[in-house]
Amino acid sequence: MPQTPRPPENRAPIQLLPDLLISQIAAGEVVERPSSVLKELLENALDAGGTAIQIQLEEGGVKLIRVTDDGCGIARDELALALTRHATSKIASLADLERVATLGFRGEALASVAAVARLALTSRQAGSAHAWRLAAESGATPEPAALLGGTVVEMRDLYYNTPARRKFLKSEATEFAHCAEAVKRIALANPAVAFTLAHNGRVGLHLARSDAAGRAGAILGEDFLAESRAVDTGPGPLRLVGHCAAPAHSRPRSDAQYCYVNGRFVRDKLLAHALREAYQDMLHGSRHPAYCLFLEIDPALVDVNVHPAKTEVRFRDGRAVHQFVFHAVQKALSSPLAAAAPPPWESAAAAARPTTAAADAAPARSAAGQAPAWTPPRQASLRVAEPATAAYYAFNRAAFAAPAPQSAMAASEEAPAADGAPPLGYAVAQLHGIYILAQNAQGLVLVDMHAAHERILYEKLKNALDDQRIATQALLIPAVFAADPLDVAAAEEHAQALRELGFDVAPMGPAQLAVRGVPALLQAADPAVLARSLLAELREHGVSQLLTARRNELLATMACHGAVRARRQLSIPEMNALLRQMEETERADQCNHGRPTWTRLSLQELDALFLRGR
Repeated sequence: MPQTPRPPENRAPIQLLPDLLISQIAAGEVVERPSSVLKELLENALDAGGTAIQIQLEEGGVKLIRVTDDGCGIARDELALALTRHATSKIASLADLERVATLGFRGEALASVAAVARLALTSRQAGSAHAWRLAAESGATPEPAALLGGTVVEMRDLYYNTPARRKFLKSEATEFAHCAEAVKRIALANPAVAFTLAHNGRVGLHLARSDAAGRAGAILGEDFLAESRAVDTGPGPLRLVGHCAAPAHSRPRSDAQYCYVNGRFVRDKLLAHALREAYQDMLHGSRHPAYCLFLEIDPALVDVNVHPAKTEVRFRDGRAVHQFVFHAVQKALSSPLAAAAPPPWESAAAAARPTTAAADAAPARSAAGQAPAWTPPRQASLRVAEPATAAYYAFNRAAFAAPAPQSAMAASEEAPAADGAPPLGYAVAQLHGIYILAQNAQGLVLVDMHAAHERILYEKLKNALDDQRIATQALLIPAVFAADPLDVAAAEEHAQALRELGFDVAPMGPAQLAVRGVPALLQAADPAVLARSLLAELREHGVSQLLTARRNELLATMACHGAVRARRQLSIPEMNALLRQMEETERADQCNHGRPTWTRLSLQELDALFLRGR
């Protein structure tokens, strides 16, 4: 039996802790590693109005961290206060604390750092005769120093007086990588400030003053900007601006996720969940989205005084913020291809295209390798058997609701000019019954027809179920199949739910079921396979969960079964109908499993493959 614990015989009396030990305990919360120190010093430099910040590190920031700014500086008489716990110029009352507009506000960062490292401040205000320097040592007084302006904070020998903490630090390269990441996080939110980072005497990062897009491109790469969708909800009580990468350009790790609240980098579970939900059914496997987003909100509606490192926040109305962020990002990602703004290189290409008159006079291609103006392909020149109009309409009429042209020649003659070409262009051929090859103004487009059709059906099923209008297509001959008695019982018990999903399934005996109707959107699928899959889901999860929490998974499965299969030969009009449907469908860039549905090879890329112009 467990014994009742007894109080120790020699229990120490309750007493006040010495100031140094109090500061060292506080430092344990604020100063986790060199990057924690650097973050606090950079925030102080920005709060001081610095526009050019220089960072010098040695041995990953363990031996030295020196931060120089050109801010407002600190008066001589306030240097000692700056090193004192809970002394700050940023708040003075509870009302100030409830509307914090600065990065720092607690007034304990410098005191905490001074408790576990050797710290010195050098500062000069505008109009002062010279700078003053104060070391964080007992009995030290400010001394005259040389400095043009601003402040220099110098930290040396981190954890010199607490060797046990120093043992937990990683290698020099690892600690420097964390410091560099801290600089990037702060620099992304302050594009108007120049940053220079040097390690062991070598400059590793230099960021000139720029705008938000330029700073994002400098840190995350121009590829990120090219592969992302811009987000800007416009002025209001809440505003979200920034960029979120297209799902096709997701990453294996979550190392490119930058989220800010009023300019402060945060790792907030509520925001992370909202962003993950916005990418739902668009990411493949365990891939992670990439984004750089800035949420602007009234400071009174968010509490930043939650975590010692100020990386977590608490919203007064968390649900409203969650839904706002979710819908803003989902809307940006869901824009149909026909409505989405073209990438920068496409805009430049469109601007560089000659007018129709110039295009008519342009030669096929000059010796210098200049491409002629783009024109839609003449589909009649392709040797593809022209199906009868009835056959064309019969090919998944619900999915491809495009008008059937009288002939391929008519379709070619009525194709729009280059300036009005659709984003995915016009089909020219089918490859191995799997891929559609199309030509647009930029080059060659390749489409995975099953993945693309799957996304089209999935979005249509979602919209139909939301409107409670999934149409049922009655089968001329019911599809009868052998079924487990449990499946027969499930079909009888959930007949109403099946009808809501567009199915008409009835028992034909103790071990047989007949499918008399299927959703009109899925009429090309195998009725028995669809019914078996749906009944298995009903038995496993129940009708309530299936129509709520697992609704999208169910519809994705149904769409996968109903999509056109590989090796199915399509005619040119059918392929063009699919391309037009893709352009009008939300999230058409990815299938329901997160795989890309199409890609493009530009003329420049094709020329490079064949070494043209070299």
